[in-house]
Amino acid sequence: MSLNVDRAGNAFSFKGGMLPMTVMELTSADPERIREQLVGKLNQAPAFFQHTPVMLSVEKLEEPHLALERICAVCRSHKLLPVAVRGGGEPVKQSAWALGLGWFPPQEVRPRSLETVTPAPAEEPAPVATPLGSVGSRIHRGTVRSGQQVSAADGDLVVLGAVNAGAEVLAGGNIHVYGALRGRALAGIHGDREAGIFCHELHAELLSLAGNYKRLEDIDPQLLGKPAQVRLDDDQLTIAPLA
Repeated sequence: MSLNVDRAGNAFSFKGGMLPMTVMELTSADPERIREQLVGKLNQAPAFFQHTPVMLSVEKLEEPHLALERICAVCRSHKLLPVAVRGGGEPVKQSAWALGLGWFPPQEVRPRSLETVTPAPAEEPAPVATPLGSVGSRIHRGTVRSGQQVSAADGDLVVLGAVNAGAEVLAGGNIHVYGALRGRALAGIHGDREAGIFCHELHAELLSLAGNYKRLEDIDPQLLGKPAQVRLDDDQLTIAPLA
């Protein structure tokens, strides 16, 4: 039997990367309350609960000790896979490590500066034409092909072309697609709730704003194939025609 190794004899290598991760922000440490809400969510979007990796954010909880093992068990019983915990003190960190989970310090809230954004005239409300408001913004010219990932971690992402099925685009701010959006689009990946997604032709496999998801089967069929804009409205991801 032969093993696949590189010429140096190494079996693996470490590489940095940015992967999309659903954050489950806990506002209650009661496993039963969490279970009840998950049941309701499962009824609303069963396709989402298909072994989806999640990060448990405990930053809004004041309890120094959490029933973390029970909370993880509740998640797994509903086909969510906890992989890490964000926030909490030393007891939470030790509990996460004991359960084989990763641990991240509390996220620093870094609101995007609006000072450099030039507002569009009131008579021309065209979100797609909004100027890029961050030095971390990026313009991608051409099609984003299946299996390809294009990101602008610290700003807006503009795609001058299509996003094919199986492709993924990510941005810390807004995402603008001047073509068909058929793959996955994740905007506001650092929690920017003002971020949006704008495209000329909507067929997205998945849309995400600040961790709030909507899959293709959850999108109103009347909006498919048309220009659309995606925003957050009271923690609900909303899709509307783009005039």
